[in-house]
Amino acid sequence: MRTLFILLIVAPVLYAQPQKLPANKKAVIESIEKQQAQLIEISNKIWAYAETAFRENNSAKTLADYAEAMGFTVQRGVAEIPTAFVATYGNGRPVIGILGEFDALPGLSQKTVPVKEPLEEGKPGHGCGHNLFGTASLGAAVAVKELIASGKIKGTIKFFGTPAEEKFFGKLWMVRAGLFNDVDVCLDWHPGAETKAAVQTGLSLVDFIVEFYGQAAHASADPWNGRSASDALELYTTGINYYREHIRPSTRIHYHIQDGGQVVNVVPDYARLWVRVRDPKRQVMQEVYERVKKMAEGAAIMANVDYKISLVSGIYEILVNRTGASYIQKNLELLGPIQYTDEEIAFAKKIQESTGKPQVGLHSKVEPLEETREDAGGGSTDVGDVSWVVPVVRLSVATAPVGTPWHSWAVVACGGMSIGHKGMLHAAKTLAMTMADLYEDPKKVEAVKAEFAQRKGNHVYSGMVPPGPPPVGKD
Repeated sequence: MRTLFILLIVAPVLYAQPQKLPANKKAVIESIEKQQAQLIEISNKIWAYAETAFRENNSAKTLADYAEAMGFTVQRGVAEIPTAFVATYGNGRPVIGILGEFDALPGLSQKTVPVKEPLEEGKPGHGCGHNLFGTASLGAAVAVKELIASGKIKGTIKFFGTPAEEKFFGKLWMVRAGLFNDVDVCLDWHPGAETKAAVQTGLSLVDFIVEFYGQAAHASADPWNGRSASDALELYTTGINYYREHIRPSTRIHYHIQDGGQVVNVVPDYARLWVRVRDPKRQVMQEVYERVKKMAEGAAIMANVDYKISLVSGIYEILVNRTGASYIQKNLELLGPIQYTDEEIAFAKKIQESTGKPQVGLHSKVEPLEETREDAGGGSTDVGDVSWVVPVVRLSVATAPVGTPWHSWAVVACGGMSIGHKGMLHAAKTLAMTMADLYEDPKKVEAVKAEFAQRKGNHVYSGMVPPGPPPVGKD
């Protein structure tokens, strides 16, 4: 049993004086405030479990059990994934979905202190804030469920428990299973360093494994009898690195060498690396992917070895929905900025000092709705695939200090204490208020769907997943 060092400030979340709220928005805010202690407890449990891709058994169960206790019908183990589930309440249209992630990242264990100090060296940690992500989304879904149960709105609410976002992209198999086919609009949020409606595309990507197969031999006595898989690997990565000069500035190529041989005195007969290609546009990414695959063949020919390429998965960029973002924006402005204590600001500045960033504290203002940029860059997410089959409305909320390196110990530290908790509750309220808008006004739903249809055009979605079941239990 690990000892947890968690700073808990379970005081009411403070906001600037709000404007007068419509009845249903006031009701969902009150629901989330009523759930506050439970949501913080759930988030802290998931933070402590820190389970990685397709191994989130305790985390998924914690969320699914809470949904069930709150009156949802829960389907567990959907899409052939033991940790994926869908919690549903209500009937009829509109059908509003909300996404919830809960997987952690390897090697980021951290105490809730503002300097790097692992809780358990080498163990996982929530360096992307997914303990907050799934919990906030479920809290919002519960608030909406209560409106449906009271007869104040009509329709169906679906919470999607989506595992393995950080590695295998679990939503791909959930999309393939048709779980989003009846959804009118889906909501999504992500922890960040700023609070704002999310209107950037992110990057499409493809993940694949390249393996080289040669012939082992004594590296000194008879190397001429060997065919080095490691030589092929080095030739391949050299080719990739020369290619970087001739790709668009927006394109990214990463690789991780997983096996380059075992000992120095044996010509290695096996080598393996994981390769990832990204670009804001799927078509451009696909072109680079095809070229990089050809390079593997060239490297194999030069080293006189065999090779194999295996698709892991690939994801789309986000299909932005600015109509939905405008509803998010109005609700952010209604709520006002998150208010922080002096202790929280000091904690944030200490993290910034520890990570070599300007000590400017926390983002605590409502930004205007920004323009959508073609070259926004950033990360990638399997939410992209969902956004090409159903309109997705997105939000980012501050759960860590400005400038914090993401996927780092600093995010883990904030996610297990009050800075993260406040962002989580703020996200839950904004999401629930926006869903209330959609249930109350069918024209808003139709406007979101109309923009989705216009942006998607004639494109036919095609998921990049290999045939067969998801890679559950694989590294």
